[in-house]
Amino acid sequence: MLGPIFNGVIQDWPEHLAKLADFWETNLFYVQKFQGNPMRAHLEVDEKYDHSISQDHFGHWLQLWFETLDALFEGEKAILAKERARNVAHITFMRLFQARQAQSPQ
Repeated sequence: MLGPIFNGVIQDWPEHLAKLADFWETNLFYVQKFQGNPMRAHLEVDEKYDHSISQDHFGHWLQLWFETLDALFEGEKAILAKERARNVAHITFMRLFQARQAQSPQ
């Protein structure tokens, strides 16, 4: 479900994974490493795929995220990582929805 989307936009996986690590390190440990605009990136991906990114995609991502956290981590930071991921998924999808509404003919 997610593979074709990610593989269709990510040209350099090691670079992308490093950026993701910086994003989560910034969000969980308050280390100012991340530089970028993830919202803009997601808006561009949604546009590339004709606004077909759905809540199902975000739900699947959350499921994979939670399974990975549960397999590898425990404790307060794991709980925080789940909470932050829920917020990221919700806010990102809402912004995609708002952008679609703004672009649609009135």
